[in-house]
Amino acid sequence: MKHMNSEVKEERTSNKKRIDLFLVPIVLIAAFLNLFKIWTDEYANAYYTAAVKSMLQSFHNFFYASFDPGGYVTIDKPPVVFWIQTISAKIFGFQGWSVILPQALAGIGSVLLLYVLIKRTFGVWAGRFAALAMALTPIVPAVSRTNNIDSMLVFTLLLATWMLFRAVRTVKFGWVLAAFAMIGVAFNMKMLQAYMVLPAFYVFYVVATKITWKKKIAFLTTATALMLAVSVSWAVVVDSTSADKRPYMGSSQTNSVLELAFGYNGINRLTGNTSVTGSSHKQPAQTEQQTASSETKQNSNSSADSSQSSNQRKSSFSQKMQAPGGGNQNGMFNTGNPGPFRLFQKGLSDQISWLLPFVIFSIVGLFAGVKFKGPYTAKQKESLFWLAWLLPVAVFFSIAGFFHQYYLIMLAPPIAAFAGAGAVALWSMYKQHNDWKSWLLPGGILTTAALQVYIMSPYVSSIGVAPIAGVGALGVILALVLAIRKQRKNSLTNYLGAAAMVVLLAMPAYWAMTPIIYGGNSMLPSAGPDSSSGMGGPPSTATNSKQSGFNGMQPPGISSGNSSSNNQMQPPSGSSNGGQMPGGSSNNGQMQPPSGSSNSGQMQMPGGSSNNSQMPNSFSSKSSSSKRKSGGMNAEVNQKLLNYLTKNNTGEKYLFATTDSTSAAPYIIKTGKPVMAMGGFSGSDPILTVSKLKAMIKKGEVKYFYLSGMGKGGQSDVITWIKENSKEIPSSKWQSTSSSAQQGPSGNGTLYEITLK
Repeated sequence: MKHMNSEVKEERTSNKKRIDLFLVPIVLIAAFLNLFKIWTDEYANAYYTAAVKSMLQSFHNFFYASFDPGGYVTIDKPPVVFWIQTISAKIFGFQGWSVILPQALAGIGSVLLLYVLIKRTFGVWAGRFAALAMALTPIVPAVSRTNNIDSMLVFTLLLATWMLFRAVRTVKFGWVLAAFAMIGVAFNMKMLQAYMVLPAFYVFYVVATKITWKKKIAFLTTATALMLAVSVSWAVVVDSTSADKRPYMGSSQTNSVLELAFGYNGINRLTGNTSVTGSSHKQPAQTEQQTASSETKQNSNSSADSSQSSNQRKSSFSQKMQAPGGGNQNGMFNTGNPGPFRLFQKGLSDQISWLLPFVIFSIVGLFAGVKFKGPYTAKQKESLFWLAWLLPVAVFFSIAGFFHQYYLIMLAPPIAAFAGAGAVALWSMYKQHNDWKSWLLPGGILTTAALQVYIMSPYVSSIGVAPIAGVGALGVILALVLAIRKQRKNSLTNYLGAAAMVVLLAMPAYWAMTPIIYGGNSMLPSAGPDSSSGMGGPPSTATNSKQSGFNGMQPPGISSGNSSSNNQMQPPSGSSNGGQMPGGSSNNGQMQPPSGSSNSGQMQMPGGSSNNSQMPNSFSSKSSSSKRKSGGMNAEVNQKLLNYLTKNNTGEKYLFATTDSTSAAPYIIKTGKPVMAMGGFSGSDPILTVSKLKAMIKKGEVKYFYLSGMGKGGQSDVITWIKENSKEIPSSKWQSTSSSAQQGPSGNGTLYEITLK
């Protein structure tokens, strides 16, 4: 800490021609958190992994990001990240870790990029602290250890930031174009989420660039036009291609990429209206609970981003969500209630908010004495950039109707940037000033320690009282001692300052390690002692929390043997709010078991009976397999079913067809053969009609249909026709009777055969 007072220029000179030795352990920490044991994740997020398997088979599938090898339907995101994952799988072989590797490397790359961005202006110590804070932000490694998109998205946006900063320093128009074009590339990773940083880019370029207003407007207009062109380039190509020459655009209702971008993956995220029924009588979701109910049949193997049903099921495992210390939360997916303090509520705070009070004090210090009309220093200009990134994104997550916990990685760069820059700035003010500014450092330490105690308090049963009390006591003691010793320039004070930073980063570091310690969830990544559940809330009372998500759910065609009540979905105890599971009765929104059910642990799924709709507790005992099949509830293959389908295939294109990607993904991963998810990801896409299906059967493209009783969405006519015109295959010919299998929503389905002449 004693070196933090040295001049930025001297720090640059001393480190210009050699490796920063302090950075090396930070990078090693990031590498450990992002890479260690990713090889144990066999399927990763099975929805995306199946797509990579399909994309490896042909350029047609590769370009369109087809979910299945037959090119029937795409995944629900644009293709850039999956192009990278496919290339990785081509180089290293198709495995779970090979599709995770690009995201893990992107997580490490983000740490390095943030170091470079902060070091140049705020000094080497600021860069080190920022890089360390980024590496230890719990949600960062949690997401980077999966094949979800967000880690790569953040890396791309930080790369665009580096280009923008270079454009301002060099006053070269080419770098402005490159920066905004990179945002266009990011759009083709996760669509409108990439645009969340645009306020920061516009504000910073206007304030920081020393050119005329005429040139600023011209440059920004041109760069924006380029960004939009890059953003919609793939969408225009796809939407301009005849529908019969490409896969259906998954999760859209009009087979359009642009509709997907600005609807399902765009504005609907803010409004919470993400239901996709695929029917002509589609009703918009009125609440998060209704949204989740409309998609409760969705694939647990599937995209963590799109898997609303999986989140809805997770939500039903927990009791009403409460902020630490109380406060009922009605939000689905453990994302709390919209409001100004949402980021401090349970389920979100422990993913991203550990350092937020310190960041607030840092912002005050960094902008102290700034005049509206300027002039502004380089530090103030770049602080403005990070503030313009932080505030709009924080506001979005405070009011949004639908998002998942792992989206919060978008807040990690500005929080880490302010933590690093602020640590140096507040330390300097503490040592050199005698006014209110000198109190910012002790105040930031004290309030941050208090928040961390608040965040940890619901987890006392799993982490114990000692770490909570330790952080609280040390935070108070160090803040008080620093306040007492203010302006004393000696080594003890320096060590106290360093100790305070260690204390504030200790529990985020532990939380960042929880996906390694307890197991992660590739479908719905989150950090915490219950990280394997993807719920991000206090741990359940189950005996083992290392189960990866819904791994216990059985593959299609495996009947339940010894299914105990402990593996059944239980309604929230005593809750009076929250979303109702379809098929259950409602009591002011309370989740109820299906009417007439003999077991209160059974939750009825859309279109299914209570006998077929039990769901295991997400904290059920861990599989004995050394490989984690964390793709979701059906990330297993029923070998007897597979053998039957393979033996009786007479040249059909599709091994079998099913309602959605839940049953399809593991078979695609296992065999590389086409499996038709008739209704796309959630089973709600209006892809198939009875006439189209008849034509496919007559052409000999498909004859077997596995129907599990899950929701039908816009496929009700198709499913009804299949049942009326097919021959049911006796379960003894294809259904496994493994006594160790747990019962899942598609475990007691029916196999049909149709042959039209």
